[in-house]
Amino acid sequence: MRVWGWALLAAGALTLWLLPIPGGSKLWILAVLVFAGVFTLLESTSRAKALAAAMTALLVVYLALSLHRAALLLGTEGWIPKAFGLALLVLPAVGVWALVREVLFGVRTEQLGRTLEEEGGLPADDLPRTPGGRIVREAADERFHVHRAQTEEDPRDWRNWYRLSLAYAAAGDRRRARSAMRDAVALSRGRPARNVEAAGPAGDGLD
Repeated sequence: MRVWGWALLAAGALTLWLLPIPGGSKLWILAVLVFAGVFTLLESTSRAKALAAAMTALLVVYLALSLHRAALLLGTEGWIPKAFGLALLVLPAVGVWALVREVLFGVRTEQLGRTLEEEGGLPADDLPRTPGGRIVREAADERFHVHRAQTEEDPRDWRNWYRLSLAYAAAGDRRRARSAMRDAVALSRGRPARNVEAAGPAGDGLD
């Protein structure tokens, strides 16, 4: 998915450069595309705190410049510049929503982690690692089966989904780790989980 994302950004940049709009507008929209690329890169590395800090610091500047550039484009003749102007009005709103959503998710995740640690239910970080620092997959899979069984036994307890999320992450399945953590947050707030059952991590043949 990351390869496709970068390919789409590159295609968008090339298309933008060929459009008949002012050079200054092209440069600014290109900067927005680069900004989106950096966001994608940071998000894919799961460096949530670094991502939140960088995005928060840049968001104010981004909003101000986007609104200014949108006003200039909306005042330009032709439907293409006006369409980009409207897009630059919508994109900041979407960006704010996404940032607030991620920050709240991170805060709630940390709160659950502290609660679980205080209860003595946080799994120990003692899985064996390779010389390169990666968790040994076989050991991660073995622990995953334990947490998967606990979650299937009591899928309404957010603690089980939290531990399952950590097990997914240890097994290298970031997508399901994130999904399981969202279920943990939802259950802790009295909302239903989206996942009906716990699937195996990607690549283990248990899906």
